[in-house]
Amino acid sequence: MGNNAIKAHLENSQKTGIFQLTGKGLPEFPEELQRLTGNLRTVDLSSNKIEVLPAAIGNFLQMKSLTLNRNKLTSLPDEIGKLKKLETLLLNGNHLTQLPSTVGQLKALRTLSLSGNKFREFPAGLGSLRHLDVLDLSKNHIQAVPAEVAALQAIEINLNQNQISVVSAEVSTCQRLKVLRLEENCLELASIPVSILTNSQVSLLSVEGNLFEVKNMRDLQGYEKYMERFTATKKKFA
Repeated sequence: MGNNAIKAHLENSQKTGIFQLTGKGLPEFPEELQRLTGNLRTVDLSSNKIEVLPAAIGNFLQMKSLTLNRNKLTSLPDEIGKLKKLETLLLNGNHLTQLPSTVGQLKALRTLSLSGNKFREFPAGLGSLRHLDVLDLSKNHIQAVPAEVAALQAIEINLNQNQISVVSAEVSTCQRLKVLRLEENCLELASIPVSILTNSQVSLLSVEGNLFEVKNMRDLQGYEKYMERFTATKKKFA
């Protein structure tokens, strides 16, 4: 990828506040972007070969959306926590195993997408993200949904295609959680906390492709109560 091409993009980005350069084999985060820290709001560098996000990412104080899907990132710098205006962080298809604790400082974050990474544990410290609407952790290697999930403010949590065999009953205390996706995991019917059915806000619990037949959920205590929420939500969007 020649510098001339990046230069042309930079000139355009200066006017629009948007820098998009995808599928160009970039080996690193373009250093030239440092010139635009004051006005870049959207950056999309998907489908490149970037292995390291530099500490200088913390200088992009106006950034609202950062997309680095399908790169080779193994970690994020602590400085990412400085992006106080960031609303969307998309990091699907990388090699991440954990997040820095500073991610919890992204107070404006609404969407955090980490599908197709290498997480073995549910990332900690996301409870401080008071505006988080969607958390996507599908296609990882997570084995349990821990009690700490209770602190999350998310409306939707996607955990499809992991290796989950344990779900903490605390998940039913998530105040805003409406959609919980647990398809294609390692769950037994007895692993589904009854409290999600009887005593939660969840109106869509998606559990196809586990170690039981979905129709057997009808036998669980609270299933009718859950179906009332499910039907009411369906009507609302019909």
